[in-house]
Amino acid sequence: MAPVCVLVGPPGSGKTTVGRALAELLGVEFRDTDLDIEATAGKPISEIFIDEGEAHFRTLERAAVATALVAATGVLALGGGAVLAEQTRAALVGHTVVYLSVELPDAVRRVGLGAGRPLLAVNPRATLKHLLEQRRPHYAAVATATVVTDGRTPEQLASEIAALLPA
Repeated sequence: MAPVCVLVGPPGSGKTTVGRALAELLGVEFRDTDLDIEATAGKPISEIFIDEGEAHFRTLERAAVATALVAATGVLALGGGAVLAEQTRAALVGHTVVYLSVELPDAVRRVGLGAGRPLLAVNPRATLKHLLEQRRPHYAAVATATVVTDGRTPEQLASEIAALLPA
C-alpha cells in the first residue's frame, strides 16, 4: 500500500490542517509523521530536541517517514524538515507528493511565535525566513504538484489537492 497523497512544506504551510481536511474530503485516514515520532518517543518533539538534540530527532524522523510511506493508506503529512534527508527524498520517488507553498507573512501568522516548534524558538521570523529559503528547492524537487496556500482556507486547498490526485 501507499499513501493517497504525501504533503510536504515548511512550518505554517498547513500540512496538518489541510491534511486533515483533505483526508475527511476523501474519506481516508490522516497520518502525520510528527505525531508518529511523538508517540514512539513518548514525548513532544520540542522535548526530543532539548533532551537528545536535533540529530537524534532527524534519525527518528527518517525512520518514521520510511515506515509511514509503506504503511499509510490515506493522506500523509511529513514534518517540515523531513525533505532535508536524502534518504527521505529518494523514498518519495513514485509517490504523489504535494508541496504546500507558503510565503513568509502567512507562515509567520500561522505559526505564531513558534510555541512547540523548537527550530523557531529564537527569532522565529528570521529563522522561518531562512528555513523557507533553505528548504524550498527540496520541497520543489520531491513534489509532483505545488499548491500555493497563502490567503486560502484549508477546505479550498483540500478541494484543489483532491482534484490533482490520480483517479
